[in-house]
Amino acid sequence: MHHQRHDVLAAVPGTCRQIHSFHYGPAPEHGKIYIQASLHADELPGMLVIWHLKQRMLELEQAGLLRKHIVLVPVANPAGLEQVLMDVPQGRFDNESRQNFNRFFVDVSQEVGDSVEGQLTQDPEHNTQLIRSALRRVLVATQPLTHVQALRQTLQTLACDADMVLDLHCDFEAVQHLYLAPAFWPQVEPLARYLGARACFMATESGGQSFDEWFTLFWAQMQARFAPRFPLACCSFAVTVELRGVADVTHELARDDSQALIDYLIHAGAVEGQPKALPALLNPPTPLAGVEPLNSPTGGLLVFYAQVGDYLQAGAVVADIIDPITDRITPVVCQREGLLYVRSLRRMATAGMTIAHVAGAQAYRQGDLLSP
Repeated sequence: MHHQRHDVLAAVPGTCRQIHSFHYGPAPEHGKIYIQASLHADELPGMLVIWHLKQRMLELEQAGLLRKHIVLVPVANPAGLEQVLMDVPQGRFDNESRQNFNRFFVDVSQEVGDSVEGQLTQDPEHNTQLIRSALRRVLVATQPLTHVQALRQTLQTLACDADMVLDLHCDFEAVQHLYLAPAFWPQVEPLARYLGARACFMATESGGQSFDEWFTLFWAQMQARFAPRFPLACCSFAVTVELRGVADVTHELARDDSQALIDYLIHAGAVEGQPKALPALLNPPTPLAGVEPLNSPTGGLLVFYAQVGDYLQAGAVVADIIDPITDRITPVVCQREGLLYVRSLRRMATAGMTIAHVAGAQAYRQGDLLSP
């Protein structure tokens, strides 16, 4: 195991921040898996999962069972982790720029493509390594102006030469679910099975340039630009893994999730071993554009009828909004059939607030598909 420290641009003199990465197994040239947690710094289940993974990876490394280079980043956002306002964590948005920490990762595909086009050959391994080297070089050369830009640059540079990227998140109250590009469902389906994911959302581009999408889209753009003139050896991809809800931080769950990830890495050939039989797929994947956000039309006490994991019919009452002054009760009804996979932790709704999401099977939305 090799522990690396990466200095991140400090916002003011006299302060410093670092991102810590833990590296296991053979050199990256043999293949690389990158796993990070808590980019939204108040989402902690993944941090505990990676803590368990660190112990397991050390054992596997000492036993000589790692076939690929494994990189673990348990605290992907130290800046967000220290943002606490009156005892309430503020890890999703940067307090200064008000930007979501998991948006606006830089797209350098044009610059990288321009820099390698004259050097590509008919050797797919050569082309892939050339693009990876150019991607790293371009990312390192970027000049971040803020600590948030520096954070993104560091994480992109750590992940840029990976075959697979897993970004561990969670939601408010939620079931296990995944976000991925449809082209990579064959590679990701075993992960969904091992984790027991109740929902898998597919979108080629959901908007906002999130961490997983900048990576997957970069390689999609390389394929679109150069294939079939210049073949590439890799089909690198990224997945956002939502590990249930923010309160689901227990050793039991984290041990189960870390074992599921190891089972997946064995199945993917990154860890030596006999792959465990694939569990049943709990639900088929659905389009992210089929998700129905349920918004409160008015403010008031939020009283849920439906639980996360409930399968709802169109027209089902999900919650009541109660005005304790006028005694008015306003039901919130889902318009589409689907799985209630996440709901709010808050119990005082404001007018227009999103209180839950339902996973429908048919796409109907356009534009930016992710929550702010």
